[in-house]
Amino acid sequence: MVRALLAALESDERPTQTLEVDGHVVALTRLDRVYWPADAALGTPAVTKRDLIRHLVAFSARMLPHLVDRPLTIFRWPEGILRRRVLQKHPQTRIPAYVATARIFSDAKGIDDTYLLCNNLATLVWLAEMGGLEIHVWHSRVRGGADAPDAGATTWGSTRAVVASIVERPDYLLFDLDPYIYAGDEPPGAEPMPSPDAFRRGKEAAFWLKEVLDGMSIRSYVKTSGKTGLHVLAPILRTLRYDAVREVARVISEHLVHAHPQALTTEWDTARRRGRIFLDHKMNVRGKSIIAPWGTRGLPGAPISLPLTWTELARIDAPQIVRVSNARARLKRADPWADLDARKQDLARTIAGR
Repeated sequence: MVRALLAALESDERPTQTLEVDGHVVALTRLDRVYWPADAALGTPAVTKRDLIRHLVAFSARMLPHLVDRPLTIFRWPEGILRRRVLQKHPQTRIPAYVATARIFSDAKGIDDTYLLCNNLATLVWLAEMGGLEIHVWHSRVRGGADAPDAGATTWGSTRAVVASIVERPDYLLFDLDPYIYAGDEPPGAEPMPSPDAFRRGKEAAFWLKEVLDGMSIRSYVKTSGKTGLHVLAPILRTLRYDAVREVARVISEHLVHAHPQALTTEWDTARRRGRIFLDHKMNVRGKSIIAPWGTRGLPGAPISLPLTWTELARIDAPQIVRVSNARARLKRADPWADLDARKQDLARTIAGR
């Protein structure tokens, strides 16, 4: 299927095309539209809608296991990264029949919200057609399994139902390592730009974190954020709610800050993070999301969020080493996150000391 779709995209140069994806018809328009302009400073070529779809199709077998049944937050740039950005979580118009959705009660609104899911390749292609350059996923899924036999299936109707449901059970412990190390030429008020020094210090923090997790017999995985930071995940059985998982992340983060106070911080005030790596344990909350592994970012050069082995992380020196323009070479290597879902750990037993 993937080979046939790639061949169709590469052999047919018409800007409008119809693809059959897993038995679904997906209409594509303006395939020559430039989503990411060429960037002379980065030495990167222009990336079109066709190029994005080719990337998503090529990496779909690696991406989809991390997307299925997770509510999405989509950042869309329908006319490319130089134009208007649109944040989308819910269907805004009629959606194709192959796009799955989930109904989840909103505490803030007091009503049910409908969220988009990406449960198949056709949806992945459709998101690219809609200008979805960034696909962010929740840390929990809307469907249960053997690792959460006591979790409810009803995610709508009331806060009580949601809290008792599977969507309140994350399937990984997350640490978001965000460097607040400024290169010096950022505009006033802007976030830090990528720099070798910031990434070096972010890597150092990641390995300190890994050492602590290893000491707790917790296996961890790492990926670049595609921007300046790193994401460290530990896959877990869905036996704990977000509040318990977040507390574990807080204790570990504060332990690290105590050990490395000049290098790390958990400060919420951005002005007080300057010059240090921010450990964001508060990301372990229902409704928060992170960029999908292998997913693109709406930044110059079309960088992707790259899963790595810990050995490879030690060798690289930049957070944006892989972009849409050179990502296909990665398919020749083993997927470092291939066994993530199969290696879930019992965090409840770990923190109970059993």
